Amino acid sequence: MSGSRRRLVYEGKAKILYEGPEPGTLIQYFKDDTTAFDATKKATLEGKGVLNNRISEYIMTQLNVIGVPTHFIKRLNMREQLIREVEIIPLEVVVRNVMAGSLAKRFGREEGEQLPRSIVEFYYKDDKLHDPMVSEEHILAFNWATPQDIDDVMSLAIRINDFLTGLFLGAGIRLVDFKIEFGRLWEGDMARIVLADEISPDSCRLWDIETGEKMDKDRFRRDLGNVTEAYQEVARRLGILPEAGNNERKGPVLVQT
Repeated sequence: MSGSRRRLVYEGKAKILYEGPEPGTLIQYFKDDTTAFDATKKATLEGKGVLNNRISEYIMTQLNVIGVPTHFIKRLNMREQLIREVEIIPLEVVVRNVMAGSLAKRFGREEGEQLPRSIVEFYYKDDKLHDPMVSEEHILAFNWATPQDIDDVMSLAIRINDFLTGLFLGAGIRLVDFKIEFGRLWEGDMARIVLADEISPDSCRLWDIETGEKMDKDRFRRDLGNVTEAYQEVARRLGILPEAGNNERKGPVLVQT
């Protein structure tokens, strides 16, 4: 990595952003570092960044094809992507399809129950405050987003959920929930809302349809082991592992294991 020759713009828990080759672009570098519980639990998982880069590239490319605007331009190498620079909206948008994680804890419910409808939640991005859940009232009162921004975010989140649910279903994976972030892409005086950050097993809950086995970051959070192997299996089922050796595979296939 030639980070020493590039200006570092931002370093997060799992990614680094560098100045891009042209104005309005950034280079997003995927680290092997993984954290949980507001970074109180940390580890380095060899190869995780490479897998997340590939998986996120695949999903962002597919979303661009169906007309969902994203910050993604192209993958540069094993760990880096070229992305558009956006003004990040300070919200984590969580879409839930199945009772799990903090939702199950909050309401004292069993994990695994299919929700009667998908739920979209907003959390304020601030580790020191433990990313508190917020309502539209808070978002508008604190001017984090406009009513139009919220409408755009909600409709994009539902479209992304519909697409991802089908994509993972075709790979024998149940999309339980996922976290996404959005940003404003400025074009002159006009800004439009685009999907930013990443979509990977770091930011999704993914369960094997047959066995219910977890194939995501919960393996790290809950000390289940084989984290990188689970991410690798997600990539394999989506047909995007370079060592899969089958260049004809264009998308998810149902894999009997």
